Amino acid sequence: MTQEPAEFQSDVLQELAWRGFIYQQTHEELDEELSKGPMTLYCGFDPTASSLHVGNLVGIMGLAHFFRHGHRPLALVGGATGLIGDPSGRSTERNLLDEDTLQANLESIGAQLTRVLGASRTLHRAEDAQAGEPVAMVNNADWFKEWSFIDFLREVGKHFRVNQMLAKDSVRARLEEREQGISYTEFSYMLIQAYDFLHLHQNEGCRLQIGGSDQWGNITAGVDLTRRRTGASTFGLTFPLITSADGKKIGKSLGGAVYLDGEMTSAYAFYQYWINQGDADCGRFLRLFTFLPKDEIEALEAKIEAGENRGEVQQVLAREVTTLIHGEEECEKVIRASRMLFGEKIEGLNDRDLTSIFAEVPSTEAARSTLAAGELGLLDALVETGLQKSKGQARRLLEQGGVYINNERVEDVAKVLGETDLASESMLVLRAGKKRYHVVRFV
Repeated sequence: MTQEPAEFQSDVLQELAWRGFIYQQTHEELDEELSKGPMTLYCGFDPTASSLHVGNLVGIMGLAHFFRHGHRPLALVGGATGLIGDPSGRSTERNLLDEDTLQANLESIGAQLTRVLGASRTLHRAEDAQAGEPVAMVNNADWFKEWSFIDFLREVGKHFRVNQMLAKDSVRARLEEREQGISYTEFSYMLIQAYDFLHLHQNEGCRLQIGGSDQWGNITAGVDLTRRRTGASTFGLTFPLITSADGKKIGKSLGGAVYLDGEMTSAYAFYQYWINQGDADCGRFLRLFTFLPKDEIEALEAKIEAGENRGEVQQVLAREVTTLIHGEEECEKVIRASRMLFGEKIEGLNDRDLTSIFAEVPSTEAARSTLAAGELGLLDALVETGLQKSKGQARRLLEQGGVYINNERVEDVAKVLGETDLASESMLVLRAGKKRYHVVRFV
């Protein structure tokens, strides 16, 4: 269902089309309306976790592109809908959150959206380029807290037909799961999201909702409700489900979801997620998840097609996305840390960063007191960590120039480890030969 840029006259839809964002739209007239001037639109984000993840980046980037083309995007965090749970794209019902957890999630996700959408204002833009107003955050709990159940059924529920709701993909799929089914709580989610669109149309002048293709039923419900209640024409636009070339859902790694929160997925692990993408996905991901201009992306794609890519394209992808999410300074730190695995001096890190970088490297613990007391010689440490079988073997390797502390060669066979050898608050890295590493944590 994706469309080509030539099919559109508005700048924003042309860009979204060549980048691969457009999957469905409710009305062809949307293009003409966007060409007339700034439009207010929104995208909703689910607060059922304390952080957004890579899968949410499609919606964030969608908002950002509208923003960069002078439109007025709203980011909706579902303080009300988060208490219920969206059945779209799920085979089982979500666990309901308590209000304290939900509030903490809302604050965390709101801060992430503000930071990332704020960063999108300047990346790969001319200095005189004009973006729209800063992206505003809205929370549907602010308007639903005033509603009673009876009033909601009278004012909103009467506009929905159960047979039409049952025909929606998200509902039908769950009904086909006889053992699981769908609760009335989740069944009613569509009404609440539909009312969000109506409320934002009436109070913010919102005319467009964007979201993933799994939101199509909820989006069209909002378009229909707004037309029934106000007579106004509003629009919906969805993005395709993003998977890797081998069919895996974007945003998953061996360790689980890849989060945008650096406390849940370190900046280093985030960078490595993108570095490890295959050639078959890099071009598409550069279009979707970066603001690089078309000619630069096409040049990188040509390098892949010619068989000339030696990881440079992955490096560009990882740098661009990590800079967007974690900032330029953090990205530079991560890149430098990555080089440490290939021999660059290990310094300027904290324990968390060092642990993330050397996550696959063997490690041991030693008493911190041995450093201050000068009780742990380097040769002993090499044997105790298993890097060498004996002190004699360790001595020979050291004399041959093959022993390193934090990637700095050591030549003193009488070297005793001390506090100044730590690469972070409590850790140092021993290396024997070119590639055998061992992390020692002093506790």
